[in-house]
Amino acid sequence: MSTAAVPFNREALDQVLKRRFFFAPAFEIYGGVSGLYDYGPPGCAFQANVIDTWRKHFILEEDMLEVDTTMLTPHEVLKTSGHVDKFADWMCRDLKTGEIFRADHLVEEVLESRLKGDKAARGIVVKEEEDEDKKKRKKKVKEIKNVKLADEVVAEYENVLAQIDGYSGPQLGELIEKYEIHNPATNGKLEPPVEFNLMFETAIGPSGNLKGYLRPETAQGQFLNFSKLLEFNNDKMPFASASIGKSFRNEIAPRAGLLRVREFVMAEIEHFVDPDDKSHPKFKEVEHIKLRFLPKDVQESGSTVVIEKTIGEAVSSGMVDNETLGYFLARVYLFLVKIGVDANRMRFRQHMSNEMAHYASDCWDAELQTSYGWIECVGCADRSAYDLTVHSARTNEKLVVRQPLPEPITVEKFEIAIEKKKFGPKFRKDAGAIEKWLVNRTQCELEDLGKELKENGKIEVAVDGVENKVELGTDLINIEKVKRTEHIREYTPNVIEPSFGIGRILYSIFEHQFWSREGDADRGVLSLPPLVAPTKVLLVPLSNAAELQPIVTKVSAFLRKQQIPFKVDDSSASIGKRYSRNDELGTPFGITIDFDSVKDNSVTLRERDSTKQVRGSYEDIIAAIKEITYFGTSWAEGTAKLTPFDSQSTDA
Repeated sequence: MSTAAVPFNREALDQVLKRRFFFAPAFEIYGGVSGLYDYGPPGCAFQANVIDTWRKHFILEEDMLEVDTTMLTPHEVLKTSGHVDKFADWMCRDLKTGEIFRADHLVEEVLESRLKGDKAARGIVVKEEEDEDKKKRKKKVKEIKNVKLADEVVAEYENVLAQIDGYSGPQLGELIEKYEIHNPATNGKLEPPVEFNLMFETAIGPSGNLKGYLRPETAQGQFLNFSKLLEFNNDKMPFASASIGKSFRNEIAPRAGLLRVREFVMAEIEHFVDPDDKSHPKFKEVEHIKLRFLPKDVQESGSTVVIEKTIGEAVSSGMVDNETLGYFLARVYLFLVKIGVDANRMRFRQHMSNEMAHYASDCWDAELQTSYGWIECVGCADRSAYDLTVHSARTNEKLVVRQPLPEPITVEKFEIAIEKKKFGPKFRKDAGAIEKWLVNRTQCELEDLGKELKENGKIEVAVDGVENKVELGTDLINIEKVKRTEHIREYTPNVIEPSFGIGRILYSIFEHQFWSREGDADRGVLSLPPLVAPTKVLLVPLSNAAELQPIVTKVSAFLRKQQIPFKVDDSSASIGKRYSRNDELGTPFGITIDFDSVKDNSVTLRERDSTKQVRGSYEDIIAAIKEITYFGTSWAEGTAKLTPFDSQSTDA
């Protein structure tokens, strides 16, 4: 049966996830805290299986170097990385009630509700998901008014929504004013959007003097350990590090369950590559893979129509910046499909020009379609050399690769010479800070400073930690281009970074794989791939008869020995009910033990989605389960040597 034939019902899914304790609001008996969730036994196992698959798919396949870095981060590190100044969302406040809204979400929700009202006014039926999350947010998503909009207004709203991720705070403020967007509950006016830093601040140590934050990402720990990782890798380039762990973001308005939370698991890769050579030796293996792209120029034109092409075509046309970035986009696609994402509900959206980080040369998000819309679940960015460069400049530690050249080369570089005998006495305690500032200038900056020095006989510079502007004349410094013969090439690597939000991926898979049996909406099925399903096998004795217990014990011991996760359900419920309960948990296989099992050690194997059954010895049945679960064998191939079994009663 096709699961697509049964309409998806988010409320039914939410009830299953909560009732079966995949996850639940943290501190619930105290009223809960928005954006914080606890995982129950099946959710814990599902997440662990997804992370295990991620490790094998990326770390083992690509020979990556895994690290586990601290979640507490000093202020100075995140100031250098730019998070203290720039890691923020835009929020606006109701002038009367003080209620806070995230600006881009508010604009999005109000315009979407107006478009739905327009459709209703035109007689177009719009199916509404009426779930618990929406009921809680009634004040923010007010009942839709059936008002017909002018065609040009509809087009304008759709254009804005296509670009909603790219608007700055001031631009969002202009949209709020232009479209008269107020507090949806009270119609109260809103203050212009202001930045709100998303990091959780804390103090490290008993004195409270060392300011810190809970990390907003796992990346910084990898960058700071670059030199150690390079040495561990025998100074070979390119290479990748990887990290899996908790990150924290103080979301303005957490919503939509696991999709927007304040504490979550990330899995991040930092692939360090030569800036002059971003080819990938394994690109040929993936270049034929077809992906669904939403490039920046399409979005900027106000459209959301995807372009389907192979990753090879996308890289050769220049749409995707380089082979290494393209290779990871394809590998991300393969991983997501392997763990249960519907490929038809996945797209790769390119960051628009006004959305791209200033240091990034290209960035694509793997977005998954859910009942909440398109959700960013994986970000793939070429971060250039930004992170290593800023940390190196701040600490005066070289975070570079040094490679012997096959032949010596002559290079011309701007160099700065400092007259130390005069420099020290003149600037006294500030001399060290000024000298450090000078030697950390880039070639472009030295060229500009040298030109200014030549033309004016002096330069004036502002140095952090020095009270007034510093004047430097030709008696103190000299900047000239000099020729040198080099035997070593020294460079700062670029970084390609795939970053995975594990919770968002888990929830998207729940939506993509949940359905109900035809003719019985209450019989929910979670079609998780066997590889990541929390439990692989349900062991079902036909009855509690004493003579069945020895074979139950024998099969249980064999499953344990094969390291296959299983549960025994020997309750008094019918076999059909016992299987239905475990279909909700995503358990892909059921083994039925009956009175014939006592005679010949044969058992029946049931497949969750089709409810097809086969029979054979328990050793052969478990061997088939292992092949299908861990080696990607199909049901037909895995059970080819087993006997088809027809029973009218087991799924009643």
